[in-house]
Amino acid sequence: MRQGTAGFVPSFMPAFFFWVLGFTWLTAWAAPAWCAAESSSTLNATSAILVDVTNGETLLEQNPDVPIAPASLAKVLTLYLVFEALENGDAKLDDPVHISKTAWQTGGSKMFVEVGNKIPLEELIKGIAVVSGNDACVAVAEHLYGSLDAFVAAMNQKAQELGMHHSRFLNPHGLPAQGQVTTARDMATLAMSYLRRFPQSLRFHSMIEYTYHDITQPNRNRLLLKDSSVDGLKTGFVADGGYHLMATAQRNGLRLLAVVMGAPSPAVREKEALALLNQGYRLYAFIPPPNPDQAAAVIKVWKGAASQVSLFFKETSPVVVRKEKAHNVQWVLDVPSAVTAPIHKRQILGRAYLKAGDTTLASLDLVSNTDIALANIFVRLWHSILLLGDYPWHRVWRPLAYISGAILACGSTLLVLMQLKNHRRKKRRLL
Repeated sequence: MRQGTAGFVPSFMPAFFFWVLGFTWLTAWAAPAWCAAESSSTLNATSAILVDVTNGETLLEQNPDVPIAPASLAKVLTLYLVFEALENGDAKLDDPVHISKTAWQTGGSKMFVEVGNKIPLEELIKGIAVVSGNDACVAVAEHLYGSLDAFVAAMNQKAQELGMHHSRFLNPHGLPAQGQVTTARDMATLAMSYLRRFPQSLRFHSMIEYTYHDITQPNRNRLLLKDSSVDGLKTGFVADGGYHLMATAQRNGLRLLAVVMGAPSPAVREKEALALLNQGYRLYAFIPPPNPDQAAAVIKVWKGAASQVSLFFKETSPVVVRKEKAHNVQWVLDVPSAVTAPIHKRQILGRAYLKAGDTTLASLDLVSNTDIALANIFVRLWHSILLLGDYPWHRVWRPLAYISGAILACGSTLLVLMQLKNHRRKKRRLL
C-alpha cells in the first residue's frame, strides 16, 4: 500500500507542476492585455482621446498631447469662426460669397467652386463640413475677414481663447504647412466648445453626401453609415500625420466625442474611433438631475413680499460616472430652513450632492426661480419680532456671563487684598 502511494506521487507531480506553470504563464500573459484594452492603450493610432461633451470630462486617452499636423481637422476651427459670425450677426446663411482665383486654385479636396461665382454661405458650409472643400475654406475666410492672413490670425486668437495652447494654424483648411501643429487634446477642446455653442452645426456634419454643380461627393466620415448614433464630426489626412477622425455620438442623452489622430488608414481610424465610443458607453453611465421644471425644495422667506421660494437645479446636464458607481445613487439636498429677503432670480441658495453611499459623485447648485422684494415696514417689523425667538441668545449671555464673572472675581480679589491691608494696619497700631 505504501509502495503504491509512493509510486503515485512522483508520476503525478510533474504533470501537476507543468499544469500550474502553464496556467500561471497564461494568466500573466492575458492579464496585461486585458488591462491594456480597458485603458485603450492599444489603439492603432498616434494619439487618441475620449471625452464627455456635456461636462468636459476626459474618459479615456492615449498620448493625447503628442504634437501632430491637424490636417482637415483645422476646418472645425474655420467653421467655428463662421458660426460665430452668424451668431453675432456679422454674416447670414444667404450671403453671396465671391469666389476668388485664390480659392478656385486651392488644391486637395475640393467642392469645385468656379472663379467669379457668388455662392450662398450656407452652401460653402456644406462644402466644408461634408466634402472637406479646401476651396470653400478659402472663400469663407476671404469673405469674413478680407484676407487669408487676417482669418488665420483670428483662428489662432480663438484657439488661445479656447485653451488650445499647443496648437498653431497657418491656413484655414489644414493643407501641409511647416509649423502647423495641434494635439488630440486640443482638438477635443475645440470640438467640445464647437458642439456646445453651435449644436445646429450637426445638421451639416451629419449629411451623408453633398451635391454641387452636379458633382455628388460622399461625407468623408463613413461612421455615419456604420452607427446610427454617430452624427459628426470631421475627418482629416496629411502624409506626415496620418489619418484623423473626430467622431461624436449621442446615446440615451449622453454625447461623447472620440478623437483619433495618426491612424494608418481610413478604415483603422473609423474602427478605433468607434471602439472608443463603444467603450465609453459601456464603461460609463449618465445620471440626469431631477426634472428641471420641478422644484427640488421649497423654503421659507422672512421679511419678503412672498412667504416662500422654490429652488431648482441651476444646471440640467447629466452627471457621467463609472457604471460600477451608478448603483444606489441619490441626490442629497443641503438647503437652509429659511432665507431673508430680498432674493434675486437665479440666486444660489443651496446645493445638491449626488451620493453613492458616503461617496460624493457630483454636486450642483440650487437657485431661486424668481425675484422676491422686501415686504412693507409692518411685515418686516413683525418678522423681526418673530425672529427674536430664534435668535441664539447664548451668543449674548455667554460673553456677558464671562465678563461678569471676571469682574466679580477681580472685585472679590481686590476686596480680600484691601481687608488684608487693613488688618495689617490695625496690627501695627496695637504694637
